[in-house]
Amino acid sequence: MLIKIPKGWERPMSQATPESLFTNRRSLVKALAAGPILAASPFLLSGCDDAPQVAKAPPEPDPSAHLYPVEQNPRYTLDRPITPEKLATSYNNYYEFGSSKSVVRESQALPLRPWLVTIDGLVEKPIEIGVDELLKKMPLEERLYRHRCVEAWSMDVPWSGFGLKALVDFAKPTSNARFLQMTSFQNPEVAQGQKSSWYPWPYVEGVTLAEATNELAFIATGAYGKPIPKQNGSPLRLTLPWKYGFKSAKGLVRFTFTDKRPVGFWELIQAKEYGFWANVNPEVSHPRWSQARERVLGRDGGKVPTRLYNGYGEFVAGLYKDMKDERLFI
Repeated sequence: MLIKIPKGWERPMSQATPESLFTNRRSLVKALAAGPILAASPFLLSGCDDAPQVAKAPPEPDPSAHLYPVEQNPRYTLDRPITPEKLATSYNNYYEFGSSKSVVRESQALPLRPWLVTIDGLVEKPIEIGVDELLKKMPLEERLYRHRCVEAWSMDVPWSGFGLKALVDFAKPTSNARFLQMTSFQNPEVAQGQKSSWYPWPYVEGVTLAEATNELAFIATGAYGKPIPKQNGSPLRLTLPWKYGFKSAKGLVRFTFTDKRPVGFWELIQAKEYGFWANVNPEVSHPRWSQARERVLGRDGGKVPTRLYNGYGEFVAGLYKDMKDERLFI
């Protein structure tokens, strides 16, 4: 008899987006037309000074709402419950809208359309394309991923979107391209945090081309069976589940293929604390705190042990073979 032993990151299909969302798409789209309701969570974390804010007016409907929910890919599952949606969409970092974890209200000012995406650098033909046209060309699916913040909190989210490799293939980089730099929007008229001159706006992050084409690298366009909320990075958010969350840039508008290693937003601010690789490792502390354990949002009972590569070692460990001279963690 063949007995399947679950891997550490696996969880039952029943923990994906509820089946009712898939079987009642018409009702879901109708509800989305009125705009998602963003409620503050009563769950408060130590170190969080402000309670999550509630959007006072319904945000504009997302033009991509009819695309969701999408089919869940059973290859990417979890072994612990999904974080409650209200909590995952009301507690996060988005410095473009302020340094508080509560940016739901502030982020609603960000216009969703028009949203042009530039693909340039070392590619066969640079292109500027609308996000809705881009989505038509990408294979959308749902994946259940762990998310580990460098601040030692974590959550588990059903992201919808497409593998970053699909965008790389669409871009057709030249043989000289070794890195992919991703740039977030810059609009200080609506993103008040971008008026802070001490930050190097716009937000930039980068990965090697090998990382960008790894099967785990993902561009999230939705969450919880609907378009991704503005405060979580709509309409395009990078998702790298084996790295600390600051690598997962939000509100992306540019993908630049280059032969030079990009310097990320936080690396530019403080390279001693935030490096290029930023792979999760419980044995390597941040200069100001331990990374051995993490607080799981919405879970009682204290912190849980952090896993090497956030539990995704079998997918990504081979990317870093023989890189002893590189500062792979933090």
